[in-house]
Amino acid sequence: MRNKPALTAADVQKMVVACKEEAAKNKWAVTIAVVDDAGFLLHLERLDGAGPMTAQVATAKAHTAAITRRPTKFWEDRVKERPSMMKFPDNLPIQGGVPLMHQGECVGAIGVSGVQSHEDEQIANAGVAVLG
Repeated sequence: MRNKPALTAADVQKMVVACKEEAAKNKWAVTIAVVDDAGFLLHLERLDGAGPMTAQVATAKAHTAAITRRPTKFWEDRVKERPSMMKFPDNLPIQGGVPLMHQGECVGAIGVSGVQSHEDEQIANAGVAVLG
């Protein structure tokens, strides 16, 4: 048996606060999703003004980053090279999802949707940064 790191509720709250601060600083209306290492939702917050579809997209980005252990930007670039990668199951290859790595283990992911994809990722990275 081995010990495996896992996100706590306090970790999730710290990350969401950092994401919300980054979004507010830039006046961006987004949805923020945090999932565990298996891609299951731990937190979802749709900020005022964020469109309804952003909730599904943010969650799918986080899920993709968690189960593949890679940023969704990796998959977006990969699809450009090999369009057949679009058929990869449970995959949303759009930039804005970032895995959360701790001690070499994936403990979850953050997905953001609502602005340009590189801005979504900027917000997600603000959340990742608070875990250190």
